Amino acid sequence: MRFHFFLLFTLLFSISLFGQTRIKTMTYNLMHYPGTLHYDNDTGTFVDRTPVLREIIADYLPDIFMICEIKEAQAADHLLQEALLPVNSHYEMANFVYNQSSSYTELQQMLFYNSQKLTLSNQEVITTYLRDINQYSFTLNTTTPIYLEVFVAHLKASTGETNENKRLQMVEQLTNHLANLPTDSYIIFGGDFNFYSGYEPGYQKLLDPANTIRLIDPINRYGYWHNNSDFTDIHTQSPLQSNGHFISESGDWDGVTGGLDDRFDFILISENLENGTALTYVPDTYKSYGNNGNCFNSSINDTDCDGDYSQEIRELLFHMSDHLPVVMELETAETIVNISDFERQKDKLTIKGKNYAAQSIELQVAQEVLGKQINMYDQLGKKIGSYKLATENQSISIVHLNKGIYYLSSPQFSLHSPLKFVKI
Repeated sequence: MRFHFFLLFTLLFSISLFGQTRIKTMTYNLMHYPGTLHYDNDTGTFVDRTPVLREIIADYLPDIFMICEIKEAQAADHLLQEALLPVNSHYEMANFVYNQSSSYTELQQMLFYNSQKLTLSNQEVITTYLRDINQYSFTLNTTTPIYLEVFVAHLKASTGETNENKRLQMVEQLTNHLANLPTDSYIIFGGDFNFYSGYEPGYQKLLDPANTIRLIDPINRYGYWHNNSDFTDIHTQSPLQSNGHFISESGDWDGVTGGLDDRFDFILISENLENGTALTYVPDTYKSYGNNGNCFNSSINDTDCDGDYSQEIRELLFHMSDHLPVVMELETAETIVNISDFERQKDKLTIKGKNYAAQSIELQVAQEVLGKQINMYDQLGKKIGSYKLATENQSISIVHLNKGIYYLSSPQFSLHSPLKFVKI
């Protein structure tokens, strides 16, 4: 299913001397975000994890932030407003899409990005028997455009042949989709894959040389990852050794425990990124973030797990999730086009306050566009209403709309980008 944004991006070519440009990527399973609360040592209570995530983001500053286990559109907006924008005002988010694959709708994938470096032009959903695989199509804001396809997935969990085959089924839906893309496409595939070893059929299918577009594992660390100290430095689950650090919305203990002993989280890349010309993987930048390689079956904040990652960042990771993030960098020699805030055209129409509501959306309207028309679109691009801008403070009723994502734009005047809002 194709989801169009109707983005009207205008790039103002005031070129800055950035030299070689790095694109920093991160994938992170946020564990039932935002419902799960973490134990705050200072107050002795269980509190929201968003401030913790904000500090992790500030430490790494990803340009592409892929996540698993986010609950709803309001949660995505909360993450953007409270964890990302305070760190970098250029963060934007993709369209939140509820699960199209099955009736399982509790937890979804999502993506946020640095709009100074990237433009999101389109997104799609690949359906599987369980959870969607989400595709995001980017153009790098470089003097010569570079195109990048990003896929995010949360594959079936648990051990056993049955679950391995279910992961394989989901992977096959992706590889079938990749076969329809240009063979020289640059691809990133990230998420929580739940592979226990490099010999699982799903992992082998992704790396099959016979695929139209072959993916590779940048670190080339094949083997039996589960509970194997030979792979301590790339384990991502679980940074918690024992329970008592997280509670769910129902008040029960939450999170997988037992210490770091599984490599569940991955970023794979298309083979052409290993030695690319326009865009390439930067060697030795693929990391299990926060893992100093000496925390086998231990909590990530154990003082014996010291090293390059500080005690401070490992404490934050301990309080955020039962996974560690995986990070990786790409590089291009192309120059990023600098789009300064003051150079952007000031929007003539803005949403006042939060961009989600149940009853109405409140608009701030510039005098110069009073009397003009705006249109409302659903996330499939279907026009569902037209409105005349009659006052500088205008309210549009959305009581009649189904829950979901909607956009406002105008055929009579230009906006920097369509206005997005969420009906809750």
